Amino acid sequence: MCGRYNLVTDAQALIDFFQVANRIDIQPRYNIAPSQDIVVVRQQQDERQLACLHWGLIPFWARERTIGKHTINARAETVAETPAFRAAFRRRRCLVPATGFYEWKRENGRKQPYNIHAADGGLFAFAGLWEQWKPDEKTVIQSCTIIVTQANEAVAPIHDRMPVILPVESYQAWLDPGNEDLALLKTMLKPCPSSWISVYPVSTRVNSPYNDDAACIAPVNTATP
Repeated sequence: MCGRYNLVTDAQALIDFFQVANRIDIQPRYNIAPSQDIVVVRQQQDERQLACLHWGLIPFWARERTIGKHTINARAETVAETPAFRAAFRRRRCLVPATGFYEWKRENGRKQPYNIHAADGGLFAFAGLWEQWKPDEKTVIQSCTIIVTQANEAVAPIHDRMPVILPVESYQAWLDPGNEDLALLKTMLKPCPSSWISVYPVSTRVNSPYNDDAACIAPVNTATP
């Protein structure tokens, strides 16, 4: 799964990397957690745009927004058929910018967190979906999920799942709401090459979503919590 990640960058870097047409105010985020608003890239009116959406997809047909607690991730193997995600998979796909994500491995009787980040230290993007939900006539809540797949060789020793990290050359096909080639889209939902990422242990400070500072991504000696 992907239940925590980081985005340590600024608005101009996002604009340049993802070639978006708008600007939003953002601050470096070291410990992003479910139920928070997160930055996504989506295509609307033939333009790539940045938006802030609730992390935890609420299907358009939902009766209660609490379903979003269970839909922070969508499994690549079933996303096209699962009722909560299938409509968004066909028409409302997005990119979730990140600089790294966290997973935990049990070591010496405790769970050791690891930061799994871009090998070049830059940005990458998770495959995501977005949706909008109208609990009443005046309210619209836009939300999203991150698609996860089997772990690659770099991540497997820590966790058996990881986010789908898309190559830059796939961004346009993934974002295009007019692309209904489901077979092609499904082929994108695979583990990225291990060479794309690097892994190192970090402090258990990242365990709490209330901690959101540079100490969350600082490397530690695994003998020290």
